[in-house]
Amino acid sequence: MEIKRNTCDAVDARHTCLTRDPRKNRKTKKWKIRVACCAVLPLAALCGRAHADDGSSVQVYGLVGTYVDSLKRSDMSAHQVQEGSGGLVTSFWGLRGKENLGGGTSAIFSLESFFQPNNGGQGRSSSDPFWSRNAYVGLSNNRYGKLTLGRQTNPTYVTMQMVNPFGSSVVFSPLVLQSFVASYGGAIIGDTVWNNVIEYATPTYKGLTGTAVYGVGGVAGKPGVADLGLHVTYVGSALTAVFSAQRVRTVAVAPTSAQYAYLAGAAYDFKVVRLYAAAEMTSNIGPETGTHTYELGASVPLSPTNFILAEWARTRRSGGKTNNQLRNTGALALDHFFSRHTDVYLVYSADKLSGHGLGNTYGAGIRTLF
Repeated sequence: MEIKRNTCDAVDARHTCLTRDPRKNRKTKKWKIRVACCAVLPLAALCGRAHADDGSSVQVYGLVGTYVDSLKRSDMSAHQVQEGSGGLVTSFWGLRGKENLGGGTSAIFSLESFFQPNNGGQGRSSSDPFWSRNAYVGLSNNRYGKLTLGRQTNPTYVTMQMVNPFGSSVVFSPLVLQSFVASYGGAIIGDTVWNNVIEYATPTYKGLTGTAVYGVGGVAGKPGVADLGLHVTYVGSALTAVFSAQRVRTVAVAPTSAQYAYLAGAAYDFKVVRLYAAAEMTSNIGPETGTHTYELGASVPLSPTNFILAEWARTRRSGGKTNNQLRNTGALALDHFFSRHTDVYLVYSADKLSGHGLGNTYGAGIRTLF
């Protein structure tokens, strides 16, 4: 049995790399320690089998990041100085395993947990489960694709990371803020991670990959109460393009009983600059409301270790009490890499909501992969 230290997986977009431009994963040095698996993992039966199979491995990986900022959204009356977890990427650690079953098929699993390095807390907040980022098991085949079951990252959130320069940041990316963060309006209902999910991903063919997800509703007598998503991504030498469509149905307390959300976007690497653009639309059922969001961004390499990130997003709401409400959010950052694993950054962002004054936020952070 091998336990490996690893940074991130270019094939699995759930794991965000530090490499910014040309945004291609670089091979990093790995160390291997042969140990008795059952002394490390509470998976005795699995460990016993894996230990006897030279094709099995477990990888330990993660990211630790924190930031300090002086936050003032447009709808806030004063600045709030705070230290937070994550920043450009939410802090997490994980275990990922694979067992070769023969014939190109492997059994796979992933257990990932968010945590808060600023206070030592578990999860993004106290409401998160222990394995809050991912907790799934499944089968992978070189020819037929991958099928996984469990708690899994919403592919709409994954595709969104591919078409904005701030990636997965729920703190600084204007597109992610306006899509998933409640204090910025959160156009898309639901979390960035879905429970009780069955996910199938096709093999990649000439850069194209398709993904279908079904979140089992678990409501007696209502088999139709479930979440559903269809996603297509293309990753070429210079062009990245994505399309996502999802339906979320709610059975308890929520601002709407159902929502349809669509995202289309692209990024193109011109070497001297990488440009990003995306369009997003949501349509809510009960009451009839919706949003339209547009995003533009750029990543500029000043040197092999210094990058400028810039992004702007605009969301207009329709229907209900917030009809024609408009929000504009922009962010500008300088990102410096000490190594392939560690970087520091400075960020300025501006936020303007209809009927409110301009809000300015100043922040700085650090993150390191392991």
